[in-house]
Amino acid sequence: MPLPQPDDLTSLVLRTDFSDARAWDAVRAALETADDHSLATYVSELRFADVDVQTLVDQEAVADEDQRVINVFLADVTTMEDQAHPLLAVDLSDEPGRTFRVPARWFPDVSANLSIANMDFAEFADAANESGTYLGFDAS
Repeated sequence: MPLPQPDDLTSLVLRTDFSDARAWDAVRAALETADDHSLATYVSELRFADVDVQTLVDQEAVADEDQRVINVFLADVTTMEDQAHPLLAVDLSDEPGRTFRVPARWFPDVSANLSIANMDFAEFADAANESGTYLGFDAS
């Protein structure tokens, strides 16, 4: 189950919860309205239903080097049910399996900086609050 390659300079947003099609539409709308430019490659394939982080880490570890995905954003049940639509950001490269939540409002900042390698995954993960959610670098 290799991950699809994201479009150039976008982040892969992988749907893992298929319980509510309207919620998925709302997530995509929230991500698209958070910035003037599309920063996501959306994947909504049933083969990824309920996939867990460890499975993704394991699959990327055996993928050909030129086909590996560095990080992925999961639209899971929490993403679908929470008003802020916090995606689960997953590191698949430097610290495989490390995660943090990123609400749709902050997705453009995280996605853009990761896609151009301006910042590392760890910088955002380290800035996450005690609940594991990134709310910007100035958040208290």
